[in-house]
Amino acid sequence: MLSALRGAVRAPPLRASALAGTTPFSTALFRPLLTSTLQLRHSIAQQRQFHPSPSSWVTMNQSMRRKHKSKKVHKARSPLLMSCPQKKGVVTSLVIAKPKKPNSAKRKVARVKLTTGKGIQAYIQGEGHNLQEHSVVLVRGGRTKDLPGVGYKVVRGALDFGGVVNRATARSKYGVKKPKKK
Repeated sequence: MLSALRGAVRAPPLRASALAGTTPFSTALFRPLLTSTLQLRHSIAQQRQFHPSPSSWVTMNQSMRRKHKSKKVHKARSPLLMSCPQKKGVVTSLVIAKPKKPNSAKRKVARVKLTTGKGIQAYIQGEGHNLQEHSVVLVRGGRTKDLPGVGYKVVRGALDFGGVVNRATARSKYGVKKPKKK
């Protein structure tokens, strides 16, 4: 296509009789030819721009070899909740677990089957609980540091799970209402 354009714009060959009496580089004679070739080059350059933005002066090899800073992908801390604040589930069993090395205790853990069908281990906070098998509970995210594999907690005071009895401080964490003044 470009060769056809060039052929159409090309001036007819000059004869010796036409050049008689002129200097070899007469500007009057070559001006139309020069302007037409410049216009042709400009139109070809416009056609060859494949991208709307100007070139970035980087070769293909340089751009391939350049090290790009990869963005860190944020990994969910509680993936089984599927980016929900809490999920409802049914207690399948209650386990008493021992914590990791420097600590020593009997931690209460519930195996819960969520409404999504996934099974998880959730830590039961506070002193004493009224949970048993088939209790309906609300599970939230939050790992227990010294229990490996336990990355969820059971919400106290929600659904079948009661709050801690006689709790005075940090009551909202343990599902306790404000005591009535006597």
